[in-house]
Amino acid sequence: MVSLSSALKLRLRSPLVIGSVTIESRVLQAPLSGVTDRAFRQLVRRYAPVSMLYTEMVQATGVCHAQQLEKIMDIGDREQPISIQLFDCRPDFMAAAARKAVAEGAKTIDINMGCPVNKITKKGGGSSLLRQPEVAEAIVRTVAAAVPIPVTVKTRIGWDDDHINAVEFARRMEAAGAQMLTLHGRTRSQGYHGPARWEWIARVKAALSIPVIANGDIVSVESAVRCLEETGADGVMCSRGTLGYPFLVGEIDSFLKTGIVPAAPTPVDRLRCAREHLGLLWQHKGQKGIHQARKHMAWYVKGFEGAAPLRQQLCQIDTVEAGYGLLDGAIAELENAADPQDAIAACALA
Repeated sequence: MVSLSSALKLRLRSPLVIGSVTIESRVLQAPLSGVTDRAFRQLVRRYAPVSMLYTEMVQATGVCHAQQLEKIMDIGDREQPISIQLFDCRPDFMAAAARKAVAEGAKTIDINMGCPVNKITKKGGGSSLLRQPEVAEAIVRTVAAAVPIPVTVKTRIGWDDDHINAVEFARRMEAAGAQMLTLHGRTRSQGYHGPARWEWIARVKAALSIPVIANGDIVSVESAVRCLEETGADGVMCSRGTLGYPFLVGEIDSFLKTGIVPAAPTPVDRLRCAREHLGLLWQHKGQKGIHQARKHMAWYVKGFEGAAPLRQQLCQIDTVEAGYGLLDGAIAELENAADPQDAIAACALA
């Protein structure tokens, strides 16, 4: 049974304060490239009405040259509070992009210094900045001076096991003007493999005066509470645990505020959510959205008998009608099951 210690209850009683911005939730939805577009954020916001959301990571160069401005502008009226995440290695481009992001309604500017993908690090962005702390510091200082809203940083514990510099790097980011730091408890070389090393988040939290948000292996209410207890972090950021599960941020937020674990969505609930997600992607992006929906459908469809073949079919859809047909058929079959427990089968069945 999940429970909150008295110390944790006391710590979480107040809102999350990021410089001049106050957030009424200590659970954040991570920026995920190719995932946290407007369609996905709309679903997360339904279950987490006051949590901070993040746009997909956007390269500052593209914003400055107007190549990705449309992506940044695609923020709905009901999406606040929302942060725009930028990456680049040039302070002047980052500052210019940040000013445009402010004009589009961002509550904070988040600087990505943790992405491990080669195409990002080869350009000097993402986690490559862990090996260039002077450049990282200059970026934060320049962006902070350029915009009237808080600047935050998302990073990792180090480049590899021989170069873990989380505490020193975090101190430099705070000194440069960062007003919150999110720390993913893995090195760049780990990527997303192996357990997140929360002990480094605890060390960084002890070293900083600004809020520190824990990231990595936050996949359930239980893991979020355990992470908060072990690290002393000011909040948690949900990443891969939300793939096919936009309920997670809201579930954790609700528990932290009420002490009650929300009922988990049934397979039918998840399939209905998948159907809505498919429709939103079609509405916002047309045929491109259908192709993007394939991976989302694969993430949603699990936890019931027959999920595996359904996933395979959904990963090949070319029209929204085809996706609706497959999902509607599966929903009807689950709802008409002779044994209601068939709709709540263990994930191992898939």
